[in-house]
Amino acid sequence: MPNLTKILAGVLIAVALLLGLFAWTLSRRPAPVAVTPAMHASFPVVVAIHTLPAGKAITADALRVQPLPINPNGAFTDPSQLVGRVPNAEIGAESPVLEAQLSSGLAERVEPGERALAVRVDEGNAVGNRLRPGNFVDVFFTLKRDGSVAGGGAEIDRTQARLLMSKVRVLAFGNATAGGDSAGDPNGMVRTAVLAVPVADVDRLTLAESAGRLIFALRNPKDPEVADQSVLPVYPGVLKTVAHNGSADPLQDSTRAAAGVALGALSGSGNPASAGVRLPPLPHMQPTRVAGNTNSTKSSIEVIRGGRAETVAR
Repeated sequence: MPNLTKILAGVLIAVALLLGLFAWTLSRRPAPVAVTPAMHASFPVVVAIHTLPAGKAITADALRVQPLPINPNGAFTDPSQLVGRVPNAEIGAESPVLEAQLSSGLAERVEPGERALAVRVDEGNAVGNRLRPGNFVDVFFTLKRDGSVAGGGAEIDRTQARLLMSKVRVLAFGNATAGGDSAGDPNGMVRTAVLAVPVADVDRLTLAESAGRLIFALRNPKDPEVADQSVLPVYPGVLKTVAHNGSADPLQDSTRAAAGVALGALSGSGNPASAGVRLPPLPHMQPTRVAGNTNSTKSSIEVIRGGRAETVAR
């Protein structure tokens, strides 16, 4: 009987060891993963309904939101974010519209009818280099008469300084732009400012900068006062323009810019030759004629000037 008990105890110990080993083996195995049907992810992306040409503003009816299996970098989810944006290159139909395909940067801040123009600046003419993108300035200019030209042949007849343009928007100053770039050169060595200039005034600004000196006067953006151009004389163009089909409508700004402006007209010096204006015809004068006086005993001549006759002894 004691032997049977010992044998039974040994069997139970062996079974316990086997069960413990089996439990340890099971604990080392990874847990089974439940197998579920694969789900295809989709992302709402704005795509073009038809081909979007380069350089033409995007309209709302040219876009739609479509679920795609991928979410491209720079994609849009709301068509209203794209209305008015301009593609740099043609975007094909059914293609996602991406940020990299659209015009951006400084060009987006130039309003229709304006041009971005870089002008030279220094600490002396740019409010001590305190201009910032988004500021408004009045552009003054100075012109000095060239006294070295002999015989009165200078393009302007007197030195002058006056207001050239009112409330011009600064797009960039040095390296600083309205997009959040660096706020100018830390050493204060700013060389250029970019201004938003109406296209009809680009001629005047470039001519004033090349022939004289520009000065920028910082102004409060809430100040509405601007120069009244309607009371100033119209600058005659360097090139003549003709009415299209007899129309008396004013010329477009680009056409006025193409006609140009001369320095004499810009300065108001009244030099018609430099302003492209024809001189009025001289009054009619009878030719001077010299006739000999045969009735005089002394030799004399008769000089006729205009309607007056005069006898001069020889």
